[in-house]
Amino acid sequence: MVEPAGKIQLPPASNLTPEEFQSLLVAAQAGCAAAREQLIEANLRLALSIAQRFSGRAEFDDLFQVACIGLVKAIDNFDLSFNVQFSTYAVPVIMGEIRRFLREEGAIKLGRTLREKAAAVIRVRDSLEQRLGRAPTPKEIGDELGLEREEVIEALEAVAPILSIHDIVHEDSESAIHVEDRLGVEPESEAWLENYALKQACEGLSPRDRAIVVLRFIQERTQSQVAEILGISQGQVSRLEKRITALLRESLMR
Repeated sequence: MVEPAGKIQLPPASNLTPEEFQSLLVAAQAGCAAAREQLIEANLRLALSIAQRFSGRAEFDDLFQVACIGLVKAIDNFDLSFNVQFSTYAVPVIMGEIRRFLREEGAIKLGRTLREKAAAVIRVRDSLEQRLGRAPTPKEIGDELGLEREEVIEALEAVAPILSIHDIVHEDSESAIHVEDRLGVEPESEAWLENYALKQACEGLSPRDRAIVVLRFIQERTQSQVAEILGISQGQVSRLEKRITALLRESLMR
């Protein structure tokens, strides 16, 4: 799939109908190598587009190969009963695989000063969270450490640059981190997703957020398992989950 010079060679585009996809998926998961290969080829452009998001952080050929590994994992683990588009499930799985690769390869290198600052920020953040009973704002963390709000954000993003803090919070929020913790609500069972209005609300979520809904409340994975699949921490899964349920609740109350 990758030429020695690094130029990605993809087969002609192949658009599968839902029926063709389902048939191939069943066959692939039953051990049919030909069906598996056809599914991989049909989704290589998805893997390529995700690898391109991380361009510059490692050799692109390596990023693409890792993206393909994530694609294969998504094919092997996707369940038609999820009732979501395959890409909704595959995108965060592929991105998680790339994140792990970048961490393991040491592609992210921090200066000593920034690393020490990040460690202090995380320590104070965790302490304040226990004391306040909620996630602290960047300003509250900064006040404890004598840092500007922007310095706190920079430190946190430095230790988690792939899952940007700006990707985690709601776009319109006034604070850059952990706003999602303020309106957390736990769904009682997977039956909640069967509600039509709630399904409509889920359509407004990002692919990563919908994947968390699928993994947590349909497939009933633990937060630790979801963290492993998406390549993030269990704490981040918890915070994202609270934000997602808050957004869904807000959508339903409109």
